[in-house]
Amino acid sequence: MTGRYLNRRDLIAAGALDWDAALADVHDALALLRAGKAEMAAENALPLGTDPRARGYGLPARVGGRFAAAGLKWAVHRPEAPQGGEAITSCTVLDDLETGLPMGIVDSAMLTRVRTAALSGSVVRALKPGVRRIAILGAGAQAQMHLRMARAVFPDLAEVHHWTRSGRAIEAPEGIEIRRHRTTSEASLAAEVTFACTSAPEPILGPEVMARGALILQIGYHEVSFDAIDRADAVTCDLWGDFARTSAKSLFQMHRAGRFPADRIAADAAAILLDGWRPDPVACVYFSSFGLNIFDIALAARLMRRATDLGLGQILTD
Repeated sequence: MTGRYLNRRDLIAAGALDWDAALADVHDALALLRAGKAEMAAENALPLGTDPRARGYGLPARVGGRFAAAGLKWAVHRPEAPQGGEAITSCTVLDDLETGLPMGIVDSAMLTRVRTAALSGSVVRALKPGVRRIAILGAGAQAQMHLRMARAVFPDLAEVHHWTRSGRAIEAPEGIEIRRHRTTSEASLAAEVTFACTSAPEPILGPEVMARGALILQIGYHEVSFDAIDRADAVTCDLWGDFARTSAKSLFQMHRAGRFPADRIAADAAAILLDGWRPDPVACVYFSSFGLNIFDIALAARLMRRATDLGLGQILTD
């Protein structure tokens, strides 16, 4: 194979942590999907043991426009991080849509967290632009990335309310107060926006957190109870697709249990970010973040092209 290999250091040098660029990638990828210039195939899931959280995922997509790339992300999810490693690892293989030639391979574990946090940031900036108080549940890499994103995207941010089962602390950005809580509900109810970033196999958020004006974003595995989702005034998601039949995300489990019809979705990410959908200011909004393949390819393609211009990465040859 020809092309380039980009590791984490290369990606950062190419601008992976440029949050304005990442949020623009999310917006543009959604616009291309709507225009028929981007497409995702259904993910392929491979069980990697008896724990349902241990799976490998193959996520193919193409994204036109300024990205002009097609590719496949292969991700491995483990229930817990192994000694000296990470709970989620992945790489993305890219081809140029115009030439059909290989562009290369990207170490996309960090990039997955960036695109997930960028979607979260886009949704919150649209629905709660002046947010000052957020809650972060979890202390892993995804939780840390959401904190990093929030510090960069929300200039009025003053308080972070934190809970984690492990007791691990999260790094406090300069000028931000971290308040630790004993329960998930304490942390969530103290904030305007909650980012649930855990690998919880059973719900950790109940209906009590669906308070007036709250925005709850589920990033992780199965963190929100069916009763809590029922309590929300508006249920939203990044996209409703065939994955609703297989995904272990709380909302899709609820759908398969016959407790949530698809037509109850108030808005998806495109409606929020492209069409300007907004709830009543006092409504409680729940957002389920599945993670769309087009975001992986869009961010990886932008960074690969930038890295090529800068001469970054390792050249791959036949």
